[in-house]
Amino acid sequence: MPHRRFTPGETAMYVCMCHAVTEDQVKKAIDGGANTPRQIAKGCKAGTDCGSCVRRIQALLGEHGARPCPTARLAAKLGLADPEAQDVPAPAAAKPAPMAPVAPVLPLRVA
Repeated sequence: MPHRRFTPGETAMYVCMCHAVTEDQVKKAIDGGANTPRQIAKGCKAGTDCGSCVRRIQALLGEHGARPCPTARLAAKLGLADPEAQDVPAPAAAKPAPMAPVAPVLPLRVA
């Protein structure tokens, strides 16, 4: 695969290493109307190989107004602090809540 040139102002933070997809590319897809990981995968193939980028894609969708991923909803329900929130104190808990098993993240299959 040839190296891609970046436009001025574009960052090279990779979301999908398998298909060399950057955060900026995913954000452009979201701005273009994509609101699910599957719709993003149709445009740039991110999430269709090993699947390790699907959670980051879900997080980017949540940051841009799409429905947050199940992991974010579960964390909010359990009262876990958002890792990006700096000024929010962690809730004091005497005993941690039991965690339900988490399903593995599978690569998306695009038809």
